[in-house]
Amino acid sequence: MPSETRDRIVETTADLFRRQGYVATGIKQIVAEARAPFGSIYHFFPGGKEELGAEVIRESGAMYLQLFVEIAAGSTDVVDTVSNFFTEAAKDIEASGYEDACPIATVALEVASSSEPLRQATADVFESWLTAAIEYFASAGMDRARAREVAFEMLSLLEGAFIFSRAMRTPEPVLIAGRAAVASVRAALPTTTSPSRRARRVRR
Repeated sequence: MPSETRDRIVETTADLFRRQGYVATGIKQIVAEARAPFGSIYHFFPGGKEELGAEVIRESGAMYLQLFVEIAAGSTDVVDTVSNFFTEAAKDIEASGYEDACPIATVALEVASSSEPLRQATADVFESWLTAAIEYFASAGMDRARAREVAFEMLSLLEGAFIFSRAMRTPEPVLIAGRAAVASVRAALPTTTSPSRRARRVRR
């Protein structure tokens, strides 16, 4: 089967996970919306929905990391990067009608206790995000231990804000979380380093 079919399946599944979660997303719905033969799911993913879900999580995680990389590349300093990251996240979730948030967190909440492959996939994605953020903050002069704490703070603020925004239909939680993340980053930078110091490129 053409690889375009596989790509459509993965992209469609990621969209469905964002909007309705893993449990509510069925194989029949996936193939219908992806315009793919029913057997194509098991052709590309012999393990069925669980294997497909793990792949979607990893590919989506890499995509979101790339977004952070691109924002960092276009920012003048670390503080601006974090501020712009949250601002763009607020714009994106509002533009999607509060349906298009993070599929990784959605799936983690649903299946972390019931599916080890999916739990591991979400853990791997979160670890990749943390590693990239830690390296980015450390390259700006932040102590590595503190950089890890700040990375956890930033990602926890973002994922928690997404939940509030989706429920309340407002970007306000993401914008407020962004200001808190910016304050945390600014406070963690060494006093001998200007907050406007440009960090090295994020490692992907």
